[in-house]
Amino acid sequence: MIGSGSFSLMKPWLGWLSASASLAVLVTLGTAAAAWYWRWRDRRRLLRLKQVGTVSGLFIYPIKSCRGIAVQQAEVAKLGLRNGDLRDRSWLVIKEDGHMVTARQEPLLVLISITNQNGYLILSAPEMKDCHVSVKLPTKNPVRNCRLFGFDVQGRDCGEDVAQWITAYLKSEPYRLVCFEPNMLPRNSKDLMEPFRPTDKIAYSDCSPVMLLSEASLEELNSRLEKKVQVHNFRPSILVTGCGPHEEDTWNDIIIGSVQMKGQMACPRCILTTVDPDTGIIDRKEPLNTLKSYRLCDPSEKNLYKSHPLFGWYFGVDKTGTLKVGDHVYKIMW
Repeated sequence: MIGSGSFSLMKPWLGWLSASASLAVLVTLGTAAAAWYWRWRDRRRLLRLKQVGTVSGLFIYPIKSCRGIAVQQAEVAKLGLRNGDLRDRSWLVIKEDGHMVTARQEPLLVLISITNQNGYLILSAPEMKDCHVSVKLPTKNPVRNCRLFGFDVQGRDCGEDVAQWITAYLKSEPYRLVCFEPNMLPRNSKDLMEPFRPTDKIAYSDCSPVMLLSEASLEELNSRLEKKVQVHNFRPSILVTGCGPHEEDTWNDIIIGSVQMKGQMACPRCILTTVDPDTGIIDRKEPLNTLKSYRLCDPSEKNLYKSHPLFGWYFGVDKTGTLKVGDHVYKIMW
């Protein structure tokens, strides 16, 4: 529609035209505006949205298996969430031979917390002095070949200081820290799990750029447990409230903020969920055993999930953008 303000701006040059020419110009502009309106209305009609929840938490885990950072807003990039220099699972602890080290092998990794200040990651752990790691590493630092779940990926070595710090904290064989840089080749989610698409990429995540979990699913689990667990046992990227238990399993395509994502598969849970995020003690039993009592897959999907219980949902990123705590979650109703 053309407003009165727009018409006023046209008066000076419409005055030079004949009455018939002026009418023709206005008809042309009006037709264009009408065409734009109908195209916009058709797009809205085709993209029917249903609100299914609200974002109640956003978490970034810069170093794989270390403590996550709660943020109020995040950019969702192709490889996962980021906030400034903090990129989800873009740093990795490795052995000297390049094999990954996670809390499955070293449960105390979950007690390492990370903050970000003036271009540095600051690592803190019990009875350890803080360690500063530059986000932008010198090009002289070697690029190492790393091994995750049987697949190769690169990482630039973060230096001797942090290598010695991690080794001393864990009282382990020599470990090193590497960083995935934007120019490096990411891993393909589809190589790890068949439901993913060729466009779904990851750095050091297990197999998906984004994992979403609902508060209701966690509450349902805790209602069955003697010792309650936290959301941190499950390390989601996005926590959602305002829906029923495991409703996230049905969200094939969603929009949050300016981000559009596609649900690919359930998150198969492993022994990492039994590591207490407050003590670093691995239980090896709960909550995994309880999840297995009611969250195993349908027999037809056993070739995909095997004996792992399912908790939370993996998403690929269709449209990058930003989201924040408090944003509504919309399911696309095709």
